[in-house]
Amino acid sequence: MRHATNKIGASLGVAALVCAAGLAGPATSHADPAPAPAHQVRYTLVSQGDADFDLYYLVNQPPNKEAYNADSYAYLKKESITLAGGVPWTFDTTLADPQWAILTVSSTTHGMRAAPNPHCDITVDGQIATQQDAPYNLQCQLGQW
Repeated sequence: MRHATNKIGASLGVAALVCAAGLAGPATSHADPAPAPAHQVRYTLVSQGDADFDLYYLVNQPPNKEAYNADSYAYLKKESITLAGGVPWTFDTTLADPQWAILTVSSTTHGMRAAPNPHCDITVDGQIATQQDAPYNLQCQLGQW
């Protein structure tokens, strides 16, 4: 009788382990993948002299190029600013894929004034990812463009 009891106990123990493994297995195998880490993106513009600029910059990340092409103004912001020489303009956003970052700068400075010589840069998580200098107009952009 003792031999039969050991077999029943062993069978119940094995069944419990199989059942527990079955419950634990699917929960981890069907778990949603972790979301992509968000990146802190900062656009910066500074000029040597006082100047007016028209800016276009990405504020919201589109899901893909088709969505961007269908309605780019859902993701971009257009802004006209007056910038004092040496005083930076900045804008911070969060992007899952920082390769979408872009800042386009057009000087609206008119004749008889010196070139404002703007400088733009884009930092991603505190590191400069791209930068550019030009006499009037410039564009800082990353890989999606």
